[in-house]
Amino acid sequence: MTGGSRGIGAETVRLFCEAGARVAFSYRKAQAEAKRLVAECGGGTGRDGAGCVAIEQELSSPADGRALVEKAVAAFGRLDILVANHGVWPAEDVPIAQMDERQWRRTLAVNLDAVFGVVQAAVAQMERQSTAGGALEKGAANGHIVLISSTAGQRGEAFHADYAVTKGALISLTKSLSSELAPKGIRVNCVAPGWVATDMSADTLADPATGPKIEAGIPVGRVATAREIAGPVVFLCTPLAGFISGEVLNVNGGAVLVG
Repeated sequence: MTGGSRGIGAETVRLFCEAGARVAFSYRKAQAEAKRLVAECGGGTGRDGAGCVAIEQELSSPADGRALVEKAVAAFGRLDILVANHGVWPAEDVPIAQMDERQWRRTLAVNLDAVFGVVQAAVAQMERQSTAGGALEKGAANGHIVLISSTAGQRGEAFHADYAVTKGALISLTKSLSSELAPKGIRVNCVAPGWVATDMSADTLADPATGPKIEAGIPVGRVATAREIAGPVVFLCTPLAGFISGEVLNVNGGAVLVG
């Protein structure tokens, strides 16, 4: 799992560990948070015999993504699930006419280029495991990939074009990979959250002018908790979701209704 030390990622790590999975997650700067999460989930042995390890890894290029997969496989010997959760959202509103090219390139590098690398390496690993394991039962899954997009990728986001572009691309990538990989037993789906109470959005949600406007636009009447996003992610990686492929699961309190 990428970006697992805080927010949605940390809650997803917790839920996977509670379900008995062995989890390797990446972090970049939040070393203290990553160590606390590993300790909470049982360290090297984890809950119910599962393992949980934190991997320090920059994710701003395809090579970085491939390196993370190599480290995860080295830790556990195989890879059955990939959750691509990491990303950056420059919080300051920037009109497109004034957006610095460095910001544009940085957002695409982290949110899209690194996802390409981690997905590419994960698929190669899952295919090797499938070949080594022999014939797959018809319709069964031998791997799961969940990409984390956003409502910004569906309706755009004024003054955050760089972020919205990357999240829209992940939706397209989900559909393309599903068509390509479902026949091979690899399920690829997407979760598109709306506003979530995390460190990344805390300042915006706490703003006395912006925060109430955001909540007013959500029919449920509030922003999501990180656990309310993590739950659907884990669900998509279970046999209960065995017939779901190429889906964009909207988890936004009814704020954005798309088919």
